[in-house]
Amino acid sequence: MADRGLMLVLSSPSGAGKTTICRELLQRNTTLKASISATTRPPRPGEVDGKDYFFLSPEKFQEHIDTKALLEYASVFKHNYGTPRQPVDDALNAGYDMLFDIDWQGAQQIKLIARKEMLSIFVLPPSLEELHRRLVGRGQDSQETITYRMSKALEEIGHWADYDYVIINRDLDRSIADVEAILRAEKLRRNRQDGLTDFVRGLRAEIDSHQG
Repeated sequence: MADRGLMLVLSSPSGAGKTTICRELLQRNTTLKASISATTRPPRPGEVDGKDYFFLSPEKFQEHIDTKALLEYASVFKHNYGTPRQPVDDALNAGYDMLFDIDWQGAQQIKLIARKEMLSIFVLPPSLEELHRRLVGRGQDSQETITYRMSKALEEIGHWADYDYVIINRDLDRSIADVEAILRAEKLRRNRQDGLTDFVRGLRAEIDSHQG
């Protein structure tokens, strides 16, 4: 049975560990592909265009919006982010599951247009104190940016109930295992197994032939 893939969406406040979880999931699962987002923010040290993000000018990003070339898009921390539509659809049709590391705004947009193919998980930090410690420990942001991210954390956390599952990221390995277990279980849902009706019909035909 050649099943179409699922869109696995992970969201969290910045610093909760979502990106680390996504990176480990991709290393452990060959049938999982990362959705590469487009963004108007400048590259961080070590980031590569076309691998980590598609880095676009604001004008080019708006062109993508106007031509409906984005599956979702949102403004986050004064920059725009969005998901190119065609690569995702191609991968799903090939049977790959697509992993989305996006915020709650993008998750809501995908839910509106592809709810049946979407599996959403919200990642929570163990505490706000730990969240602050992780943001400082990354060494990527200024104190002003960290303060802003912390101020936005409560707003972002307020959307936890919009997701199918919620994971509290106390332990990285446990959180990764939980996401993998959720994905396996969801792919076994009756309505997500393409060709299952024909498969069962074939079993019944075998039973009838033996009985005959």
